[in-house]
Amino acid sequence: MTEDAPKPRKRLHLVQLIPNFMSIAALCAGLTAVRFAVDGRFGMAVALIIVSAVLDGLDGRMARLLKSQSDMGAELDSLCDLVNFGVAPALITYLWAFQGMRSEGWIACLVYAVACLLRLARFNITNRQPDNDSNSFQGVPSPAGAMLVLLPIFLSHALDGGQPYAIWAVALWMVLVGALMVGRFRTPSFKRATVYAENVSFVILAFVGLVAALLTYPWTTLVLLDGAYITAIGYNLLRKPAIEEISAD
Repeated sequence: MTEDAPKPRKRLHLVQLIPNFMSIAALCAGLTAVRFAVDGRFGMAVALIIVSAVLDGLDGRMARLLKSQSDMGAELDSLCDLVNFGVAPALITYLWAFQGMRSEGWIACLVYAVACLLRLARFNITNRQPDNDSNSFQGVPSPAGAMLVLLPIFLSHALDGGQPYAIWAVALWMVLVGALMVGRFRTPSFKRATVYAENVSFVILAFVGLVAALLTYPWTTLVLLDGAYITAIGYNLLRKPAIEEISAD
């Protein structure tokens, strides 16, 4: 009998691990955000959640660019998303708002975190289907859900210096955002957004303006961005029946 020949060991360039490094860095940022929230530094906590969202938006594109997509990388990204956009925002909001209503507030946090879990599980399944429509999402994606659920913190810092108010409304808002994440309606995706080459300069200037606004008036800018996203969702919902009616004709 001949022994089976050992399988050749697969080599990877270190640069192909950059997407995984980015996912882990996003996880570290999300967990550190919870630490800052425990210390009462909610501005830093929100900033780190935003850093996590930026890294989450880049790691998949970097993997495709380096041709280093893998099942492990996809699962790693999904697990990090659950922590960064499900668990961390729920804990930050709980520490910020719900010290006076611990039980009810904790229920709202659990509902939101579980909704994020269900949304990510559904995304993992639909993303493997060949007919997946990557031009839109089904329900609010988890990074956008995290930004929406933190809206009361944005508003409070923009208006009242960061003090929580109307905590029952905050709890209801968390539940509503959870419902939006598991909803079956379509939400806009910008993954395949394109611009004409002659308009690139305007896009760059708009990006510079956005960064400048975030650095100068961060809370107001975050409120406006959330408002613009909510408006886009509403427009998408109102536009869909009109499209279906035209198609039926």
